[in-house]
Amino acid sequence: MAIEDNLNAAPTPESTGTPPPLTKNQEKNEAKRKAKMEKFLAKKAAQEAKGAEATGNAKPKEKKTKSVPKPKDTFVNTTPEGEKKDMTLEMAGSYDPVAVESAWYSWWEKQGYFQPITDNGEISAKGSFVITAPPPNVTGKLHIGHAMGISIQDALVRWNRMRGVTTLFVPGTDHAGISTQAVVENQVWKQFGKTRHDYGRGPFVDMVWDWKHKYGDIIMKQMRRMGTSYDWTRERFTMDDMMTRATKETFVRLFDDGIIYRSNRLVNWCHRLNTSLSNLEVEKVEIPGRTMMSVPGYPSEEKFEFGVLVHFAYEIEGSSERIVVATTRIETMLGDTAIAVHPDDARYKHLHGKFARHPFVDRRIPIITDSEAVDMEYGTGAVKMTPAHDPNDYEVGKRHNLEFINLLNDDGTYNQNAGPYCGMLRFHIRKQIIEDIKAK
Repeated sequence: MAIEDNLNAAPTPESTGTPPPLTKNQEKNEAKRKAKMEKFLAKKAAQEAKGAEATGNAKPKEKKTKSVPKPKDTFVNTTPEGEKKDMTLEMAGSYDPVAVESAWYSWWEKQGYFQPITDNGEISAKGSFVITAPPPNVTGKLHIGHAMGISIQDALVRWNRMRGVTTLFVPGTDHAGISTQAVVENQVWKQFGKTRHDYGRGPFVDMVWDWKHKYGDIIMKQMRRMGTSYDWTRERFTMDDMMTRATKETFVRLFDDGIIYRSNRLVNWCHRLNTSLSNLEVEKVEIPGRTMMSVPGYPSEEKFEFGVLVHFAYEIEGSSERIVVATTRIETMLGDTAIAVHPDDARYKHLHGKFARHPFVDRRIPIITDSEAVDMEYGTGAVKMTPAHDPNDYEVGKRHNLEFINLLNDDGTYNQNAGPYCGMLRFHIRKQIIEDIKAK
C-alpha cells in the first residue's frame, strides 16, 4: 500500500530534477550578479573595439638600431720626460685621468718647483715650514692609509708655500729591519721552502736588498703619482751611508756624554727571528683563566697550559720545614735566586736570612725581605724571584744585589743553568717539571 501511495503521489521538485524556487533574498542577489556581469561584458567589448580602431590607424613601428659607441682613443703621451706638456692636442670630450695627469710631474720636478724658495739664499722673512715625511717601511706597497697621511702633509706644505713661506718636504723610506726581514723570510719559505739559514748571511742579505730596491722604487713611483710636492733632491733611505754615519755619530756622542750606557737589561727575545723585540712589537694576550694555546715554533697540534697558578714548596736548608710559593710560569723556577717575604709577616720572621735548597740544581736560595714586592695578604705571602726573566723580579734583584741567571739559548731551548733540563724547549719543560715536582 505504501508503494502504491507513493506512485500515485504528486511530483516534487526533487523527483522531477528541477531546482527549488528561490527565496526573495536569493532572487535579489542573483539580480545584482547578473547586472555586474552585463556591465563587465559591455566594458570589455568597448575596450576591444577601441583597440581594434587604434591598431587600424597606427603606423608600423620602426625598429631602432642600437648605436655603437665610438671607441675612445687611447691617450699616448708624446711629451719628452721632464719637458712641459704638449697642450696642442685636442681636448677629450670626457675626463681621462691619464691624459690630464701625465707629463706634468716630471716637468715640475725638473723645474725645481718643490725645492725651498729663498730670498737670495736666506729663509723668507715670513718664516719656514719643514716636514720630514714619516718614512714608510719598504715591507710592501703603499695603501690608502699612507695616501691619506701624505695628502694631509702635502696640503699643509702647499698652503705654506702659497703664503710665501720657505717650505721643505723631505721624502724617504725606512728599512724596517725586523719587519722587512720577516716579510722576505715568509716569501722565501712560500716560494722555495727554505729559511735564511739555508742561504747564509751574505746571500740572504742580498735578497733583502733586492726586495728593498723593488718596493722602494714602487713606493717612490706611488708618491710621484699622487703629485706630492717632495723635494726629491733630498730623498733619503734610513740605511744610506750618510744616514748610517749620522746615526753612529749620534750614539757615540750620547755615550760620551753619559746619556746612554751599556748594561744588562731584560729583552723580549724572539727565538724564531733570533733577535730582541721592542715592547711595541710584542702583542700581549689577556686570558680569563686556564687556557690551552699553541705556541710559535712548536707543532701546531701541540697545546700548552696558560693562566694556571701552580703552587710548589722549597725546603728550608737544615730543616724539614718548607715554604710554599706560586707561579703561572713554573719553568722559570730553574732561574730562581731568592724567595721574598714581607718584613712584617709574622709567619716568616724566623726564616729571615736563611736559605732554601733548589730541588733540581745545586743552588742555595736566600730568603729576603721586601715590602715593595710582597703583599702579605696575597697568596702564601712568599714570592719566588727570577730576576733574569721577570720585570718586577728584575727590580727586586737590583735592590738586593741578587744573582741574575739566564736560562734561555737563542733557539728557545734551556741552557746549562737549567741542570737536567738543559737542551729542552721551554714549554716542554713546563709539562715535565710539574711531573717531576709531583714525584718528589
